[in-house]
Amino acid sequence: MKRVRLLISGKVQGVWYRQSTLNKAREVGVTGTVKNLDDGRVEAEIQGSEAQVQSMINWCHTGPEHARVDHIDVEDLHLAHNETSFLIMR
Repeated sequence: MKRVRLLISGKVQGVWYRQSTLNKAREVGVTGTVKNLDDGRVEAEIQGSEAQVQSMINWCHTGPEHARVDHIDVEDLHLAHNETSFLIMR
C-alpha cells in the first residue's frame, strides 16, 4: 500500500476537477480526499496499491476535459489505516 499527496497546478478549479477525480478514484478503487486550495491549486491525497496510485497520478496529469494541468508535485505520506472511501473536502 502507498499514500501520496498531489498538489496540482494549472487551470484546475472551476472545471469539475474534484468531481472527476472522485469518479476516477471510485473506478480505480483508491481511498483519499481531494480539495481546492485558496491559491488555485487542487490537493489530492490518494491511497491504494502502487499500481492504483500510479494510475491516479497518470490520470491527474490530464484531468477532466476542460482542465489544463501544468505541474503536479508528488509527496509520499504515511498510510491512513482507518480510511475507507474517497471524499471531496470543502
